[in-house]
Amino acid sequence: MTSVDLAPQELRILVAVADEGGFSAAAARLGATQSAVSHAVRGIERKLGAVLFERGRFGARPTPAGERAAAHARRVLRMLQVLAADVRDAGTGEVCGPLRIAAFRSAALHLLPPALERLTAQHPGIEVTVTVVRELGAGTAGEVAAGRADLGIATLSGPPPAGLVGGVLLREPYSLVHPAGHPDPRALPLVDWAENCGSYTRAWWAAQDWIPAATVNAEDDGAVLSMVGSGLGMAIMPALSLTGAPPAVEITDLGPDRPHRCVGYVTTRELAGTTAVRALIRTLRALGAASPERGKAQLRAV
Repeated sequence: MTSVDLAPQELRILVAVADEGGFSAAAARLGATQSAVSHAVRGIERKLGAVLFERGRFGARPTPAGERAAAHARRVLRMLQVLAADVRDAGTGEVCGPLRIAAFRSAALHLLPPALERLTAQHPGIEVTVTVVRELGAGTAGEVAAGRADLGIATLSGPPPAGLVGGVLLREPYSLVHPAGHPDPRALPLVDWAENCGSYTRAWWAAQDWIPAATVNAEDDGAVLSMVGSGLGMAIMPALSLTGAPPAVEITDLGPDRPHRCVGYVTTRELAGTTAVRALIRTLRALGAASPERGKAQLRAV
């Protein structure tokens, strides 16, 4: 197998073209000329032996090979940053540098804030950025795999995707949510949202003959709570989504056979051993072990 020697600047060009969707925009981002960027990409393609971008009036669209190459490039460039930060940390005992997190909405709202408050109090040199990602398709794990995040807070229904490592932080039960004081909440229409029913709930959901098809499909769990509180229906929701639920809604336990959702973290093998990612995982695990009941939907560590 022939080794490929790509310089960091070539990796930056590859990522810029993939991110910006064209040579001109990538050149502006890099402070280079369009011809220099186009020439560099042709050189990268020759080295890799693959066409990385489809060229056209639409710009430059990554091919499947280009998507994979850009993901590897982002991860390599990130590890170069981490190398410098970890070397400095080894000399000072401090944990410093950027830490990029991808999280789905309810985790970003209710799980991450106390974790980041504790993390940055212990390690003020860490510079955190959080991207909220819909947990559909590739979801937060896809952001990590693509090199756009160092760690993702993800819903887990099995082992992490290939090339990633991770672990469970919380196992949260689902509960019935309905307008407070309603005499027969199971008779209400269903309000739902696209991210709600994954493989961890599908079998349970299909076995419940009292659950109708959704008559309202909301954008996210916050909109679902608002609609339920307004009397538009009932919903079946996981514990994180019910943190701080408004008084207009009531939360009812679904019983011992209720479904659960596993919330965990995913990261790359190379980032799992870095000081900043390890510090964040320790903090998340500590908070997960100490999570209190959230209404009647108890959140407990696994």
